[in-house]
Amino acid sequence: MEWEAVRQRFRQVWGYDEFRPPQGEVVAHLLSRRDCLVVLATGGGKSVCFQLPALMQRGVTVVISPLLALMEDQVQDLRQRGLAAAALHSNLERSVRSQVLGGLSRLSLLYVSPETLLSPGLWGKLCDPQLMINGVMIDEAHCLVQWGDTFRPDYRRLGAVRSALQRSKPPEHPPIPIAAFTATANPETQKELISCLQMRSPVVLGSSVYRANLHLRVAVAWTEAGRRQQGLRFIRSFPHTTGIVYVRTRRDTETVADWLLAQDLGAIAYHAGLTSFQRREIEQAWLSGATPIVVCTSAFGMGINQPHVRWVLHLQPPLTLSEYLQEVGRAGRDRAPAQALMLISEPTGIFDRSDRQRADFFIAQQEQQYQKATQLVRQLPPKGRVDELKQQDPDLPLALGLLHRAGRLRWRSPFEFELVPATGSLPGFDRRPIMAMAEYQHTKNCRWQVLRRAFGESEPIARCGHCDRCCP
Repeated sequence: MEWEAVRQRFRQVWGYDEFRPPQGEVVAHLLSRRDCLVVLATGGGKSVCFQLPALMQRGVTVVISPLLALMEDQVQDLRQRGLAAAALHSNLERSVRSQVLGGLSRLSLLYVSPETLLSPGLWGKLCDPQLMINGVMIDEAHCLVQWGDTFRPDYRRLGAVRSALQRSKPPEHPPIPIAAFTATANPETQKELISCLQMRSPVVLGSSVYRANLHLRVAVAWTEAGRRQQGLRFIRSFPHTTGIVYVRTRRDTETVADWLLAQDLGAIAYHAGLTSFQRREIEQAWLSGATPIVVCTSAFGMGINQPHVRWVLHLQPPLTLSEYLQEVGRAGRDRAPAQALMLISEPTGIFDRSDRQRADFFIAQQEQQYQKATQLVRQLPPKGRVDELKQQDPDLPLALGLLHRAGRLRWRSPFEFELVPATGSLPGFDRRPIMAMAEYQHTKNCRWQVLRRAFGESEPIARCGHCDRCCP
Protein backbone atom coordinates (compact mmCIF):
# COMPACT_ATOMS: atom_id res chain seq x y z
CA MET A 1 0.00 0.00 0.00
CA GLU A 2 1.42 3.36 -1.03
CA TRP A 3 2.14 5.67 1.89
CA GLU A 4 0.81 8.71 0.04
CA ALA A 5 -2.61 7.05 -0.14
CA VAL A 6 -2.51 6.62 3.65
CA ARG A 7 -1.59 10.29 4.17
CA GLN A 8 -4.31 11.39 1.78
CA ARG A 9 -6.95 9.40 3.70
CA PHE A 10 -5.65 10.88 6.94
CA ARG A 11 -6.06 14.41 5.55
CA GLN A 12 -9.47 13.59 4.08
CA VAL A 13 -10.98 12.10 7.26
CA TRP A 14 -9.21 13.93 10.09
CA GLY A 15 -8.10 17.13 8.36
CA TYR A 16 -4.44 17.06 9.43
CA ASP A 17 -1.49 17.38 7.06
CA GLU A 18 1.06 15.62 9.26
CA PHE A 19 1.09 12.84 11.84
CA ARG A 20 2.20 13.55 15.38
CA PRO A 21 5.13 11.34 16.36
CA PRO A 22 4.86 8.38 16.60
CA GLN A 23 1.43 8.09 14.91
CA GLY A 24 2.85 7.52 11.45
CA GLU A 25 5.13 4.72 12.67
CA VAL A 26 2.27 2.95 14.45
CA VAL A 27 0.02 3.17 11.38
CA ALA A 28 2.78 1.77 9.16
CA HIS A 29 3.49 -1.14 11.52
CA LEU A 30 -0.19 -2.08 11.84
CA LEU A 31 -0.64 -1.95 8.07
CA SER A 32 2.28 -4.39 7.84
CA ARG A 33 0.49 -6.52 10.50
CA ARG A 34 3.06 -6.12 13.27
CA ASP A 35 2.11 -6.38 16.94
CA CYS A 36 2.46 -3.03 18.73
CA LEU A 37 2.49 -1.62 22.25
CA VAL A 38 1.84 2.12 22.10
CA VAL A 39 2.21 4.40 25.13
CA LEU A 40 1.08 7.92 24.27
CA ALA A 41 0.18 10.72 26.67
CA THR A 42 -3.49 11.64 26.96
CA GLY A 43 -4.41 13.72 23.93
CA GLY A 44 -1.57 12.25 21.88
CA GLY A 45 -3.89 10.81 19.24
CA LYS A 46 -3.92 7.10 20.07
CA SER A 47 -7.27 6.35 18.43
CA VAL A 48 -6.14 7.50 14.98
CA CYS A 49 -3.30 4.98 15.16
CA PHE A 50 -5.70 2.04 14.85
CA GLN A 51 -8.67 3.74 13.20
CA LEU A 52 -6.74 4.79 10.09
CA PRO A 53 -5.27 1.32 9.34
CA ALA A 54 -8.78 -0.13 9.79
CA LEU A 55 -10.13 2.20 7.10
CA MET A 56 -7.33 1.35 4.69
CA GLN A 57 -8.06 -2.40 4.65
CA ARG A 58 -10.89 -4.74 3.76
CA GLY A 59 -12.46 -6.43 6.78
CA VAL A 60 -13.23 -5.50 10.38
CA THR A 61 -10.89 -4.36 13.16
CA VAL A 62 -12.04 -5.35 16.65
CA VAL A 63 -11.44 -2.66 19.28
CA ILE A 64 -11.66 -3.80 22.91
CA SER A 65 -12.59 -0.91 25.17
CA PRO A 66 -13.27 -0.81 28.93
CA LEU A 67 -16.18 1.61 29.16
CA LEU A 68 -19.51 1.88 27.39
CA ALA A 69 -19.27 5.67 27.29
CA LEU A 70 -15.84 5.48 25.67
CA MET A 71 -17.10 3.11 22.96
CA GLU A 72 -20.16 5.20 22.18
CA ASP A 73 -18.18 8.45 21.99
CA GLN A 74 -15.65 7.03 19.52
CA VAL A 75 -18.31 5.34 17.39
CA GLN A 76 -20.34 8.55 17.26
CA ASP A 77 -17.25 10.50 16.17
CA LEU A 78 -16.44 7.95 13.45
CA ARG A 79 -20.00 7.92 12.13
CA GLN A 80 -20.02 11.70 11.95
CA ARG A 81 -17.01 11.34 9.69
CA GLY A 82 -18.97 8.95 7.50
CA LEU A 83 -17.14 5.81 8.58
CA ALA A 84 -18.55 2.32 9.13
CA ALA A 85 -18.25 1.73 12.89
CA ALA A 86 -20.47 0.20 15.57
CA ALA A 87 -20.41 -0.71 19.25
CA LEU A 88 -21.90 -3.88 20.64
CA HIS A 89 -22.95 -4.07 24.29
CA SER A 90 -25.67 -5.36 26.58
CA ASN A 91 -27.54 -2.03 26.75
CA LEU A 92 -28.51 -2.19 23.07
CA GLU A 93 -32.04 -3.16 22.09
CA ARG A 94 -32.27 -6.67 20.67
CA SER A 95 -33.11 -5.39 17.19
CA VAL A 96 -30.06 -3.08 17.13
CA ARG A 97 -27.82 -5.86 18.41
CA SER A 98 -29.07 -8.20 15.69
CA GLN A 99 -28.48 -5.51 13.08
CA VAL A 100 -24.86 -5.05 14.21
CA LEU A 101 -24.21 -8.80 14.30
CA GLY A 102 -25.74 -9.24 10.86
CA GLY A 103 -23.66 -6.44 9.37
CA LEU A 104 -20.18 -7.27 10.69
CA SER A 105 -18.79 -7.80 7.19
CA ARG A 106 -19.74 -4.22 6.29
CA LEU A 107 -17.97 -2.65 9.27
CA SER A 108 -14.47 -1.24 9.45
CA LEU A 109 -14.41 -0.98 13.26
CA LEU A 110 -16.32 -2.90 15.92
CA TYR A 111 -16.07 -1.68 19.54
CA VAL A 112 -16.72 -4.20 22.33
CA SER A 113 -15.86 -4.84 25.98
CA PRO A 114 -13.84 -7.95 26.88
CA GLU A 115 -17.01 -9.52 28.26
CA THR A 116 -19.01 -8.88 25.06
CA LEU A 117 -16.17 -10.06 22.83
CA LEU A 118 -16.22 -13.46 24.54
CA SER A 119 -20.02 -13.83 24.54
CA PRO A 120 -21.30 -16.78 22.47
CA GLY A 121 -23.34 -14.71 19.99
CA LEU A 122 -20.51 -12.44 18.90
CA TRP A 123 -17.66 -14.93 19.18
CA GLY A 124 -19.34 -17.33 16.77
CA LYS A 125 -19.77 -14.53 14.21
CA LEU A 126 -16.15 -13.42 14.51
CA CYS A 127 -14.98 -16.99 13.95
CA ASP A 128 -16.88 -17.22 10.65
CA PRO A 129 -14.19 -18.34 8.15
CA GLN A 130 -15.52 -15.82 5.62
CA LEU A 131 -15.15 -12.79 7.91
CA MET A 132 -11.87 -10.95 7.47
CA ILE A 133 -10.31 -9.76 10.76
CA ASN A 134 -7.71 -7.01 10.32
CA GLY A 135 -6.58 -6.82 13.93
CA VAL A 136 -7.43 -6.87 17.63
CA MET A 137 -6.82 -3.51 19.31
CA ILE A 138 -6.83 -3.10 23.11
CA ASP A 139 -7.73 0.51 23.94
CA GLU A 140 -6.88 1.88 27.41
CA ALA A 141 -4.79 -1.27 27.88
CA HIS A 142 -3.63 -0.30 31.39
CA CYS A 143 -7.10 -1.50 32.50
CA LEU A 144 -5.92 -5.07 31.89
CA VAL A 145 -3.31 -4.69 34.62
CA GLN A 146 -5.47 -2.44 36.80
CA TRP A 147 -8.65 -4.55 36.68
CA GLY A 148 -7.69 -7.96 35.28
CA ASP A 149 -6.76 -9.73 38.52
CA THR A 150 -10.17 -9.89 40.14
CA PHE A 151 -12.49 -7.03 39.15
CA ARG A 152 -12.75 -7.92 35.43
CA PRO A 153 -11.00 -11.25 34.95
CA ASP A 154 -12.13 -11.53 31.32
CA TYR A 155 -9.29 -9.12 30.49
CA ARG A 156 -6.90 -11.96 31.33
CA ARG A 157 -8.41 -14.13 28.58
CA LEU A 158 -7.54 -11.69 25.79
CA GLY A 159 -4.13 -13.20 25.14
CA ALA A 160 -5.77 -16.31 23.68
CA VAL A 161 -8.12 -14.36 21.38
CA ARG A 162 -5.78 -13.67 18.46
CA SER A 163 -4.61 -17.29 18.00
CA ALA A 164 -8.18 -18.63 18.32
CA LEU A 165 -9.44 -16.21 15.66
CA GLN A 166 -6.52 -17.07 13.38
CA ARG A 167 -7.27 -20.81 13.68
CA SER A 168 -10.87 -20.19 12.64
CA LYS A 169 -9.78 -18.61 9.33
CA PRO A 170 -8.62 -20.30 6.12
CA PRO A 171 -4.84 -20.60 5.51
CA GLU A 172 -4.83 -17.67 3.09
CA HIS A 173 -6.18 -15.25 5.73
CA PRO A 174 -3.43 -12.69 6.55
CA PRO A 175 -1.85 -12.70 10.05
CA ILE A 176 -4.00 -10.95 12.65
CA PRO A 177 -1.97 -8.37 14.62
CA ILE A 178 -2.72 -7.43 18.21
CA ALA A 179 -1.93 -3.98 19.57
CA ALA A 180 -2.31 -2.30 22.96
CA PHE A 181 -2.76 1.44 23.49
CA THR A 182 -2.51 3.37 26.74
CA ALA A 183 -1.41 6.70 28.17
CA THR A 184 0.17 5.18 31.27
CA ALA A 185 2.38 2.11 31.39
CA ASN A 186 5.61 1.89 33.35
CA PRO A 187 8.18 -0.76 32.29
CA GLU A 188 6.64 -3.35 34.61
CA THR A 189 3.17 -2.77 33.17
CA GLN A 190 4.53 -2.90 29.61
CA LYS A 191 6.16 -6.25 30.33
CA GLU A 192 2.94 -7.62 31.79
CA LEU A 193 0.88 -6.41 28.80
CA ILE A 194 3.26 -8.05 26.31
CA SER A 195 3.18 -11.32 28.25
CA CYS A 196 -0.55 -11.42 28.98
CA LEU A 197 -1.55 -10.53 25.40
CA GLN A 198 0.96 -13.05 23.98
CA MET A 199 2.46 -10.42 21.69
CA ARG A 200 4.97 -11.61 19.11
CA SER A 201 8.11 -9.46 18.91
CA PRO A 202 6.04 -6.29 19.37
CA VAL A 203 7.13 -2.85 18.31
CA VAL A 204 7.09 -0.65 21.43
CA LEU A 205 6.49 3.00 20.66
CA GLY A 206 5.64 5.96 22.84
CA SER A 207 6.23 9.49 23.96
CA SER A 208 7.26 11.16 27.20
CA VAL A 209 4.64 11.72 29.88
CA TYR A 210 6.03 15.26 30.21
CA ARG A 211 3.69 18.02 29.03
CA ALA A 212 5.34 21.44 28.96
CA ASN A 213 1.99 23.25 28.77
CA LEU A 214 0.61 21.61 31.92
CA HIS A 215 1.53 23.11 35.32
CA LEU A 216 1.25 20.68 38.24
CA ARG A 217 0.61 21.74 41.82
CA VAL A 218 -0.14 19.99 45.13
CA ALA A 219 -1.45 21.88 48.16
CA VAL A 220 -2.25 20.82 51.73
CA ALA A 221 -5.77 21.32 53.07
CA TRP A 222 -5.89 21.38 56.88
CA THR A 223 -9.65 20.96 57.13
CA GLU A 224 -12.49 19.91 54.84
CA ALA A 225 -13.80 23.48 54.87
CA GLY A 226 -10.33 24.71 53.91
CA ARG A 227 -10.19 22.15 51.10
CA ARG A 228 -13.37 23.51 49.59
CA GLN A 229 -12.26 27.12 49.94
CA GLN A 230 -8.92 26.43 48.25
CA GLY A 231 -10.71 24.58 45.49
CA LEU A 232 -13.17 27.44 45.04
CA ARG A 233 -10.37 30.01 44.76
CA PHE A 234 -8.63 27.82 42.17
CA ILE A 235 -11.79 27.46 40.05
CA ARG A 236 -12.60 31.17 40.23
CA SER A 237 -9.11 32.02 39.02
CA PHE A 238 -10.19 30.61 35.62
CA PRO A 239 -13.42 32.51 34.81
CA HIS A 240 -15.39 31.47 31.73
CA THR A 241 -13.34 28.34 31.15
CA THR A 242 -13.97 24.60 31.00
CA GLY A 243 -12.68 22.38 33.81
CA ILE A 244 -13.01 19.09 35.68
CA VAL A 245 -13.28 18.44 39.43
CA TYR A 246 -12.35 14.90 40.49
CA VAL A 247 -13.60 13.31 43.72
CA ARG A 248 -13.62 9.68 44.88
CA THR A 249 -17.27 8.74 45.42
CA ARG A 250 -20.60 9.10 43.66
CA ARG A 251 -22.06 10.85 46.70
CA ASP A 252 -19.27 13.44 46.68
CA THR A 253 -19.87 14.25 43.00
CA GLU A 254 -23.42 15.28 43.85
CA THR A 255 -22.70 17.19 47.06
CA VAL A 256 -19.77 19.11 45.53
CA ALA A 257 -21.72 19.91 42.34
CA ASP A 258 -24.63 21.25 44.44
CA TRP A 259 -22.18 23.33 46.48
CA LEU A 260 -20.59 24.82 43.36
CA LEU A 261 -24.02 25.64 41.96
CA ALA A 262 -24.74 27.50 45.20
CA GLN A 263 -21.58 29.52 44.50
CA ASP A 264 -23.05 30.54 41.10
CA LEU A 265 -20.74 28.20 39.18
CA GLY A 266 -22.19 26.05 36.40
CA ALA A 267 -21.47 22.50 37.57
CA ILE A 268 -23.00 19.06 37.20
CA ALA A 269 -22.30 15.65 38.77
CA TYR A 270 -21.16 12.65 36.71
CA HIS A 271 -20.64 9.09 37.93
CA ALA A 272 -21.13 5.47 36.85
CA GLY A 273 -24.48 5.23 38.62
CA LEU A 274 -26.20 7.45 36.05
CA THR A 275 -28.04 5.96 33.10
CA SER A 276 -26.39 5.89 29.70
CA PHE A 277 -28.79 8.60 28.50
CA GLN A 278 -27.99 10.85 31.49
CA ARG A 279 -24.24 10.46 30.94
CA ARG A 280 -24.58 11.35 27.24
CA GLU A 281 -26.60 14.47 28.13
CA ILE A 282 -24.00 15.62 30.67
CA GLU A 283 -21.10 15.00 28.29
CA GLN A 284 -22.78 16.98 25.51
CA ALA A 285 -23.59 19.88 27.86
CA TRP A 286 -19.96 19.97 28.96
CA LEU A 287 -18.51 19.59 25.47
CA SER A 288 -20.72 22.41 24.16
CA GLY A 289 -19.81 24.72 27.07
CA ALA A 290 -23.38 24.93 28.33
CA THR A 291 -22.16 23.43 31.61
CA PRO A 292 -18.50 24.40 32.07
CA ILE A 293 -17.66 22.25 35.12
CA VAL A 294 -18.10 18.50 35.60
CA VAL A 295 -17.67 17.07 39.11
CA CYS A 296 -16.92 13.41 38.62
CA THR A 297 -15.32 10.17 39.66
CA SER A 298 -12.67 8.50 37.53
CA ALA A 299 -15.54 7.20 35.34
CA PHE A 300 -15.44 10.49 33.42
CA GLY A 301 -13.00 11.66 30.77
CA MET A 302 -11.57 8.48 29.26
CA GLY A 303 -11.62 8.97 25.49
CA ILE A 304 -13.76 12.13 25.55
CA ASN A 305 -12.41 14.60 23.02
CA GLN A 306 -12.47 18.05 24.65
CA PRO A 307 -9.28 19.93 23.74
CA HIS A 308 -10.05 23.18 25.57
CA VAL A 309 -9.97 22.08 29.23
CA ARG A 310 -7.97 24.79 31.03
CA TRP A 311 -7.83 23.21 34.49
CA VAL A 312 -8.26 20.01 36.45
CA LEU A 313 -8.87 20.05 40.20
CA HIS A 314 -8.43 16.96 42.33
CA LEU A 315 -10.51 17.98 45.32
CA GLN A 316 -9.65 14.51 46.64
CA PRO A 317 -6.45 12.81 45.43
CA PRO A 318 -6.49 9.72 43.22
CA LEU A 319 -4.97 6.55 44.60
CA THR A 320 -2.30 5.91 41.96
CA LEU A 321 0.00 7.86 39.66
CA SER A 322 -1.53 6.08 36.69
CA GLU A 323 -4.98 7.44 37.55
CA TYR A 324 -3.49 10.87 38.24
CA LEU A 325 -1.64 11.08 34.94
CA GLN A 326 -4.73 9.97 33.02
CA GLU A 327 -6.88 12.60 34.73
CA VAL A 328 -4.59 15.65 34.65
CA GLY A 329 -3.82 14.77 31.02
CA ARG A 330 -7.34 15.82 30.10
CA ALA A 331 -6.29 19.45 30.57
CA GLY A 332 -4.57 21.35 27.79
CA ARG A 333 -5.02 18.85 24.98
CA ASP A 334 -4.97 21.84 22.60
CA ARG A 335 -1.37 22.45 23.82
CA ALA A 336 -2.29 25.82 25.32
CA PRO A 337 -1.36 26.47 28.98
CA ALA A 338 -3.37 24.53 31.57
CA GLN A 339 -3.25 24.00 35.33
CA ALA A 340 -3.73 20.97 37.58
CA LEU A 341 -4.16 21.26 41.35
CA MET A 342 -4.35 18.35 43.79
CA LEU A 343 -5.53 19.03 47.34
CA ILE A 344 -4.36 16.60 50.04
CA SER A 345 -4.92 16.17 53.75
CA GLU A 346 -2.34 17.56 56.15
CA PRO A 347 0.32 14.94 56.90
CA THR A 348 -0.18 14.62 60.69
CA GLY A 349 -3.76 13.36 60.44
CA ILE A 350 -4.67 15.34 63.55
CA PHE A 351 -7.02 17.78 61.83
CA ASP A 352 -8.08 15.85 58.74
CA ARG A 353 -7.75 12.11 58.04
CA SER A 354 -10.24 11.99 55.15
CA ASP A 355 -7.69 11.08 52.45
CA ARG A 356 -6.22 8.31 54.60
CA GLN A 357 -9.69 6.98 55.39
CA ARG A 358 -10.64 6.85 51.71
CA ALA A 359 -7.37 5.07 50.84
CA ASP A 360 -7.79 2.61 53.72
CA PHE A 361 -11.34 1.82 52.60
CA PHE A 362 -10.16 1.12 49.05
CA ILE A 363 -7.27 -1.06 50.24
CA ALA A 364 -9.62 -3.03 52.50
CA GLN A 365 -11.98 -3.62 49.56
CA GLN A 366 -9.13 -4.82 47.34
CA GLU A 367 -7.67 -7.11 49.97
CA GLN A 368 -11.12 -8.58 50.57
CA GLN A 369 -11.38 -9.31 46.84
CA TYR A 370 -7.98 -10.99 46.84
CA GLN A 371 -8.87 -13.07 49.90
CA LYS A 372 -12.10 -14.16 48.24
CA ALA A 373 -10.27 -15.09 45.02
CA THR A 374 -7.64 -17.03 47.00
CA GLN A 375 -10.37 -19.05 48.72
CA LEU A 376 -12.06 -19.76 45.38
CA VAL A 377 -8.81 -21.15 43.95
CA ARG A 378 -9.28 -24.28 46.07
CA GLN A 379 -12.53 -25.06 44.22
CA LEU A 380 -11.01 -25.00 40.72
CA PRO A 381 -10.53 -28.22 38.74
CA PRO A 382 -7.12 -28.89 37.07
CA LYS A 383 -8.67 -27.91 33.74
CA GLY A 384 -12.06 -26.69 32.63
CA ARG A 385 -14.22 -24.14 30.84
CA VAL A 386 -15.14 -20.67 32.04
CA ASP A 387 -18.83 -21.05 31.20
CA GLU A 388 -19.06 -24.21 33.32
CA LEU A 389 -17.41 -22.42 36.24
CA LYS A 390 -19.90 -19.56 35.99
CA GLN A 391 -22.78 -22.04 36.14
CA GLN A 392 -21.26 -23.65 39.21
CA ASP A 393 -20.56 -20.34 40.97
CA PRO A 394 -20.64 -16.89 39.28
CA ASP A 395 -17.71 -15.79 41.47
CA LEU A 396 -15.34 -18.62 40.52
CA PRO A 397 -13.86 -16.81 37.46
CA LEU A 398 -12.45 -14.23 39.91
CA ALA A 399 -9.82 -16.81 40.85
CA LEU A 400 -8.73 -17.27 37.23
CA GLY A 401 -7.36 -13.75 36.85
CA LEU A 402 -5.35 -14.05 40.05
CA LEU A 403 -3.87 -17.41 39.01
CA HIS A 404 -3.02 -16.14 35.54
CA ARG A 405 -1.13 -13.14 36.93
CA ALA A 406 0.80 -15.51 39.19
CA GLY A 407 1.80 -17.69 36.22
CA ARG A 408 -0.21 -20.63 37.56
CA LEU A 409 -2.82 -20.81 34.81
CA ARG A 410 -2.60 -21.23 31.04
CA TRP A 411 -5.37 -20.37 28.59
CA ARG A 412 -5.78 -23.21 26.07
CA SER A 413 -8.37 -21.01 24.32
CA PRO A 414 -10.32 -17.92 25.41
CA PHE A 415 -12.79 -20.33 27.02
CA GLU A 416 -10.64 -23.22 28.29
CA PHE A 417 -8.04 -23.08 31.05
CA GLU A 418 -5.46 -25.39 32.53
CA LEU A 419 -3.79 -24.98 35.92
CA VAL A 420 0.01 -24.99 36.05
CA PRO A 421 1.53 -26.82 39.07
CA ALA A 422 3.38 -24.41 41.32
CA THR A 423 4.41 -23.92 44.92
CA GLY A 424 4.26 -20.90 47.17
CA SER A 425 1.51 -18.48 48.05
CA LEU A 426 -0.48 -16.42 45.58
CA PRO A 427 0.33 -12.71 45.23
CA GLY A 428 -1.74 -10.34 47.30
CA PHE A 429 -2.89 -6.81 46.62
CA ASP A 430 0.04 -4.67 45.46
CA ARG A 431 0.31 -1.51 47.58
CA ARG A 432 3.31 -0.10 45.73
CA PRO A 433 1.26 2.15 43.38
CA ILE A 434 -0.44 3.76 46.40
CA MET A 435 2.93 4.29 48.08
CA ALA A 436 4.26 5.90 44.87
CA MET A 437 1.37 8.36 44.94
CA ALA A 438 2.19 9.29 48.54
CA GLU A 439 5.81 9.87 47.54
CA TYR A 440 4.71 12.14 44.70
CA GLN A 441 2.43 14.17 46.95
CA HIS A 442 5.18 14.97 49.46
CA THR A 443 8.24 15.15 47.19
CA LYS A 444 10.57 18.14 47.35
CA ASN A 445 11.80 17.41 43.83
CA CYS A 446 10.44 18.36 40.41
CA ARG A 447 7.03 16.73 40.06
CA TRP A 448 7.45 16.03 36.36
CA GLN A 449 10.76 14.36 37.12
CA VAL A 450 9.07 12.09 39.69
CA LEU A 451 6.39 11.17 37.13
CA ARG A 452 8.89 10.54 34.37
CA ARG A 453 10.95 8.23 36.56
CA ALA A 454 7.83 6.38 37.73
CA PHE A 455 6.99 5.62 34.11
CA GLY A 456 10.44 4.49 33.10
CA GLU A 457 11.98 7.65 31.64
CA SER A 458 15.59 8.22 32.57
CA GLU A 459 16.56 11.51 30.89
CA PRO A 460 16.76 14.20 33.60
CA ILE A 461 14.98 17.55 33.60
CA ALA A 462 17.04 20.29 35.24
CA ARG A 463 14.07 22.48 36.22
CA CYS A 464 10.84 21.87 34.36
CA GLY A 465 9.38 25.31 35.11
CA HIS A 466 5.93 23.69 35.04
CA CYS A 467 5.33 22.47 38.59
CA ASP A 468 5.10 24.06 42.02
CA ARG A 469 8.51 22.64 43.06
CA CYS A 470 10.36 24.25 40.16
CA CYS A 471 8.20 27.36 39.74
CA PRO A 472 6.30 28.21 42.94
